[in-house]
Amino acid sequence: MMTDDSPPRSPESGHPFSGVPIEITISVGKARPLIGELLKMGRDAVLPLDKRVDDPVELYVGDRLIARGELEEIESDSPGQLAVRLTEVADLQDGL
Repeated sequence: MMTDDSPPRSPESGHPFSGVPIEITISVGKARPLIGELLKMGRDAVLPLDKRVDDPVELYVGDRLIARGELEEIESDSPGQLAVRLTEVADLQDGL
């Protein structure tokens, strides 16, 4: 179950793995071209996705959905740097 009012978790929470980095996959949408269409694609081809620019993105660890959020551009030394603002977070107390 996802909730949007979960308190932030601190790396100092005492869990033995709290300092281990983990890879999160951000899914912005899916495409379902026919194989023939895919084989014809080349540079500059456009592959439409099933989502709109302002639709929520989904965050996964492996195949487990852990959160949803909104894409945004952050101000940094690298123009165009993307980030995700979390809007819903799964209860991960029982682990991934």
